[in-house]
Amino acid sequence: MTPASETRKIAALLKPYLDRDETFLVQTTQMGETEAYIGSVTLSWLANRVEFASQLPLFQGKLDPKTGNVQPDAETVDELYQRPLDWSRQAPLTRYLAARTDRKFPPLLLVVSPPWVDNPRSVGWDEHGRARQSAVEFVPLDSDRRVGLLDLSSTVSVFALDGQHRLMGVRGLMELLETGTLQPLTKAKKPTGKALTLEEIAQAVGKTPSQLRELADETLGVELIPAVVKGETREEARRRIRSIFVHVNLMAVKLSKGQVTLLNEDDGFAIITRQIAVTHPMLCQEAERLPRVNWDGASVSAKSRVLTTLQALKDMTVGYLGDRFPHWKPLKSGTIPQRPTVDELADGLAELMRLWDGLATLPSYRKLDAGLETPTLRRLSFEADGGEGNILFRPVGQVALAQALGTAIFRKRIPLIEVFDKLRQFDDEGGFSGIENPESIWYGVFYDPNKRRIRIAGRDLAAKLLLYLLGGMTEPMDLAELRMAVAKARTFENRAVSFQGRFVKPREVGLPSAIA
Repeated sequence: MTPASETRKIAALLKPYLDRDETFLVQTTQMGETEAYIGSVTLSWLANRVEFASQLPLFQGKLDPKTGNVQPDAETVDELYQRPLDWSRQAPLTRYLAARTDRKFPPLLLVVSPPWVDNPRSVGWDEHGRARQSAVEFVPLDSDRRVGLLDLSSTVSVFALDGQHRLMGVRGLMELLETGTLQPLTKAKKPTGKALTLEEIAQAVGKTPSQLRELADETLGVELIPAVVKGETREEARRRIRSIFVHVNLMAVKLSKGQVTLLNEDDGFAIITRQIAVTHPMLCQEAERLPRVNWDGASVSAKSRVLTTLQALKDMTVGYLGDRFPHWKPLKSGTIPQRPTVDELADGLAELMRLWDGLATLPSYRKLDAGLETPTLRRLSFEADGGEGNILFRPVGQVALAQALGTAIFRKRIPLIEVFDKLRQFDDEGGFSGIENPESIWYGVFYDPNKRRIRIAGRDLAAKLLLYLLGGMTEPMDLAELRMAVAKARTFENRAVSFQGRFVKPREVGLPSAIA
């Protein structure tokens, strides 16, 4: 018999089973004492058959009727498997599934629990309270139990141990496809905002509602484990399931922000940030010098020899080009933005290149070409070996500067040449250095004299102060608010420090002179 005929024979034998919604072809996996079964299901099956862990019979009577979350108490605290459901994530996940052609959810981890598991008097339990059989009815098709059929008839309960928000998104998609609308919800499951409509999404992606309804037949990977295995007590099974959930989440190490920026192929800001980091002379790696960019970490220490981090570069890009390309941002925090076009990315990179060309002309950064190292320029004067205390060598200062420049150039329409002429003048006069000195405009803003350390929280105020210095803030109300914010930052125990380094009343602090 030829391989082709063998394949046809196998397909004919399996067809009667696979055409049923309650039988699935799966492959077994075995790690330690945990046997599991990997297969795929349609999105409609997932939405209709899989429940949240909180909906197990074990939790009935302990649910918050509004959110569907289990209310922790003395009886349930040791039974909780999952984090509370965040219903504000449903609409963004549903939109992602409906609108993205490159959509992809990771497999869900499901627990299979037939009716006898929740009935202590069932024949499935022996006289000692131990299971006589596994909760999964698996029919092997080979002698090594590598491939087989799994029975998931309608009487069998299936719930998501890992992937509850993916399930929430799939359920939202099915509601959208069936009713034509989906109401966004708050975290606590209260209606909020404008409803998603199938018509609007179909129009946005260039498809008809009928074409979108075909999404219900798309398939998603699942891994299924039994709620109880042969020989376990109910308590032992509960502990095993809970341990698996913890292990899955502990082993899945979250990517750092730098790693996300390095890998992201949808975020236009991340894409051009990577490109500028490897192409601009001020940032790219060169054989004769130390690396300028930390590609993974989120911060740089006082003694670090890098100039900045990839994450800070990404934040600079967003701060600078956010007003130029507002549509590059995700519609909602935590959602995936639409990848910009090739032409848009080219425009964005050109704008970013002009920014870094300008930054490279600042006297502070030109010191790097003269052989000075970043720790000397970054360290505060009282730290070991001393330094210039220059805020341009700290990510928080770099991001604040980029934010101010983005507002000045793209919102206030100040010419880039004029902006950098003023910055070079300011830098020549030591405006970015000595931030620990009371005469510095960054004293209290970027530098906390009480704790003798950098104030990360001062970034937004610093960006506004820079915008004012560049002539981009002229409205009386804006100036009044800035004056109050600066006075507050420079006030310590009811005593304010003026820009001349004297103690004054807070209302006497005022503002430094703008750059002429």
